[in-house]
Amino acid sequence: MSELVPGGNVPLPSGILTLRVPGPFDVSALITDDGGKVRGDGDFVFYNQPGAPGVRLTGEGLTVDPAGLRPGASRVCLVVGAADPDTPLGRLPVPVLHVSGPGGRALVRFVPPRPDSESVLLIAEIYRRGTGWKLRALGQGYTDGLAGVARDFGIEVIDETPAEPARRAPEAPRPAPLGTTPAMPAPPRPAPQVVPPRPAGRPPGGDPRVHQGPDEFLAHVNAARAAAGAPPVFTEARLTAAAQAHAAAMAATGRLGAETLDGVSVHQRLTATGYAYLTVGEHLVSGPRTPAEFVEYCLSTERSRLTLCAPAFGQVGVGHAAAPRSGDLFWTALWASPFSPAGLARTAAEVLALTNAERTSAGLRPLAADARLTEAAQAHSTDMAVRGFYSHTSPEGREPWDRAAAAGSGHRSVGENIACGQRFPAEVVRGWMNSPSHRANILKPAFTHLGVGFAGGGPAGTYWTQLFGG
Repeated sequence: MSELVPGGNVPLPSGILTLRVPGPFDVSALITDDGGKVRGDGDFVFYNQPGAPGVRLTGEGLTVDPAGLRPGASRVCLVVGAADPDTPLGRLPVPVLHVSGPGGRALVRFVPPRPDSESVLLIAEIYRRGTGWKLRALGQGYTDGLAGVARDFGIEVIDETPAEPARRAPEAPRPAPLGTTPAMPAPPRPAPQVVPPRPAGRPPGGDPRVHQGPDEFLAHVNAARAAAGAPPVFTEARLTAAAQAHAAAMAATGRLGAETLDGVSVHQRLTATGYAYLTVGEHLVSGPRTPAEFVEYCLSTERSRLTLCAPAFGQVGVGHAAAPRSGDLFWTALWASPFSPAGLARTAAEVLALTNAERTSAGLRPLAADARLTEAAQAHSTDMAVRGFYSHTSPEGREPWDRAAAAGSGHRSVGENIACGQRFPAEVVRGWMNSPSHRANILKPAFTHLGVGFAGGGPAGTYWTQLFGG
């Protein structure tokens, strides 16, 4: 079974799929073509219209038969709302999506970031890719209910609402991390690791392309950061270019998302500019008409306010574009701390310190930093980011103990934790400790050494590796 992060995708087998969201939730679906719009009201499956060709609501949730969809249909979007429409999702347990295939075989599990004031969540989509079908995890929240989702997909909704509230996509993939491996034997062999230097003598983030002009957006942002006790941020040309490109891609299709229909994520647009980062965050929003409205919206929920005011971010870029058909403005803001070798070392050291704090609390001896395990862990995080995969097993079939051996480790047993999407060391260690299999590696008495790797980029934005030895 695959566990997905927002923006993550997985191929699907042929046959009928069952999608369930257990708990006090209602599910519905919209059927579209590649343009992201329905053909008519018949493409909206919900409690008052429980079926359409290839899609049906059942007592178990929703069934989808991709082969049975109407001609021209290439996408099925799954929407989750509270069974009581007046209850914000933030007051309920996090809705968890379970997808099974023919015969009830479990295929996918997706835990989105916890909603706040949103009333419905566009949680996932099934879409055609070539001759096959895939599922992509989303997690896009709407504060204006099922009507707001329907409008975005081209269904006319008549109501007395004077204005449409802003909507936002997930700021970053921030779920519990995945992937753990048991201890395994590992033979040795050395290999070097080279990290590029960072130029010195520049402002925070330090690049000559940094623009420190007091424009409207920056003035509102830095006022909010000052009120929260955070240092100011400065605009950066490559962050701005990536944010503008992503906003334009979202506007072109009228769809919010960390990954647009061309298959490119906002983080991949950023790394394509040559910008390397230690941590990154984003706001993806439609609706606001001015920078002031955009910043006001980003401050309206706890999760997005924490991103805007995070002290670790020193640089920002913002872009917006109008959708050709609706005229709605789509916004992207990218927040980042630029890469440096010293910053990478501090990040790894913080993960080690937090891990050892957990071991000490459990009465275990702390782990020692291990240069060869660090080399192997860093190489794996970089490989996942560059090639856009997320697994303990590389595309060539190399496993954690193979990577440890190639780096020259002499440890008899090796274990590995990986994670993607988390911004900060505290966030990733907390996620590992909340997962039984990852926690078991962290608290395994037989492990004595640890290597930590981190890389920014790829579809998920951040990739973390812990490689244990004993």
